[in-house]
Amino acid sequence: MNKPFGKRSLFVLVIVLAIIITIVYCGARLGSAVFSNSVPEQEISTGTRKTITVDGVDYFPRQDITVVLAMGIDKEGKVESSNSYNNDGECDVVALIVFNEEDESITVLNLNRDTMVDMPVLGLAGRRIGTKNAQLALSHTYGDGLEASCENTRETVSKLINDINIDYYVSVNMDAIALMNDAVGGVTVNVTDDFSQSEDFLPMGTVTLEGQQAVSFVRLRKGVGDQLNISRMKRQEQYIAGFMAALNDKIESSSTFAYDFYMSLDGYVVTDCSLNAFSGMFDEYADYEFKEIITPEGENTVGKKFMEFYLDEEKFEKMVLDVFYAPKK
Repeated sequence: MNKPFGKRSLFVLVIVLAIIITIVYCGARLGSAVFSNSVPEQEISTGTRKTITVDGVDYFPRQDITVVLAMGIDKEGKVESSNSYNNDGECDVVALIVFNEEDESITVLNLNRDTMVDMPVLGLAGRRIGTKNAQLALSHTYGDGLEASCENTRETVSKLINDINIDYYVSVNMDAIALMNDAVGGVTVNVTDDFSQSEDFLPMGTVTLEGQQAVSFVRLRKGVGDQLNISRMKRQEQYIAGFMAALNDKIESSSTFAYDFYMSLDGYVVTDCSLNAFSGMFDEYADYEFKEIITPEGENTVGKKFMEFYLDEEKFEKMVLDVFYAPKK
């Protein structure tokens, strides 16, 4: 079921391809009327809470964090079921937003969509029929394009981070980016990658993106610069900063903008986070300080058909330890 979201707080819920990286950090400064019809909060648990030992020190999974999986889906139009357990909607953006209650901070782990991982494969009846090692982005293609696909990606990502529990997920189709970009009056960025060979040309230098230009800036990599997803991720992070600046200006200048902004996203979002859960999160985390966006290191290689990204396992394990674990005292 496609579920709406919204709640007045200090932030604005930003759910588009590039902005999905910071979806819950940006929050939901949307009109309180959106919450007039609340639904019961869902209790969903994935993964396990296993204690591990590193260099003679025991660590346990943090109990004082909330983890949200954010997905930007390479799919046009509004969300809809594929009516099967296969679809063509890949995750072009996969990020984990971690709310840490101990130091009241927010950390974003921005995963490379080309990361090679093991993922569940679903059969015709939706049952797991095996696993496959492939790009992380493909985990969403196993499922109906809605909840089943999101659950498959959640299980895949949870496994990648040592079975750490992922509390909620949110996904958005990328067509929403043009709507949101234009809603804030365009986003100004500095174009440093060469788009001259791409299907959608963007001039080098300072550009205020409009409509499809915004989609191209955060989406394209074929024929753009070195064509690596890492370069695209850097553009996405730059777009976030520009979008947030424009968004804040709009919110401060119009008392009705938040509600209109929310209404423009109707039909583009899938989430298992109830309205009550969002409300509670935003009330609790509204004053949290944004800490950092972490992009795991690794190596890009050219596979038989697609680009493949292999994590630096040692550095990634340390990152998982730092973000999701605490030493036993």
